[in-house]
Amino acid sequence: MRARRPRPATPDAGPEARPARPRDPHEERDALLAYAFRALGQRALSAAELRGRLERRSENPDLIEEVLKRVQELGYQNDAQVARSEGARRGVGTMRVRQTLKRRGVQDDLIQEVVEARDPDREHAEVLTLLERRWSSLARKRDPQASAFAFLARRGYTGNIIWPALREFMAGRPVGEPGDEPDWPDEN
Repeated sequence: MRARRPRPATPDAGPEARPARPRDPHEERDALLAYAFRALGQRALSAAELRGRLERRSENPDLIEEVLKRVQELGYQNDAQVARSEGARRGVGTMRVRQTLKRRGVQDDLIQEVVEARDPDREHAEVLTLLERRWSSLARKRDPQASAFAFLARRGYTGNIIWPALREFMAGRPVGEPGDEPDWPDEN
């Protein structure tokens, strides 16, 4: 095996190292715009998320606003679209959607609109599907129904969705199947 060539002790100690020339305003704008496009190409970002990323790249607030407005003009960034896609996620409840959108910096009125657009019947069906899929592992717990409630609550479903679905799910299970009653140890 060949030995590697030793690296210089500091990054600028090499012969090719030159001081970077300062960027003119056009170059800085183009570089920041290119970064915004790359960031939006990886994931749909809210305006607040994109602004935060741009602030880490530039200290010029006017330039950041200009770049943010430009990507919005071109249709690459849209908070309503981000909110709708989060609201359409399956397997998570209304509370998780609300929390996620709030954390991502979406406006409250848009969050409220998305939350109100969610169908409670669809959430009920999702909860039943999750229970069916996860019941084998939940049934082995000491109190399977409490474990199921906690599991669904962590996913953002509210109690007024979980309890009716859990009752319906348990009513459809054959009597005497594991997980119907808590498995308490004998006290003898």
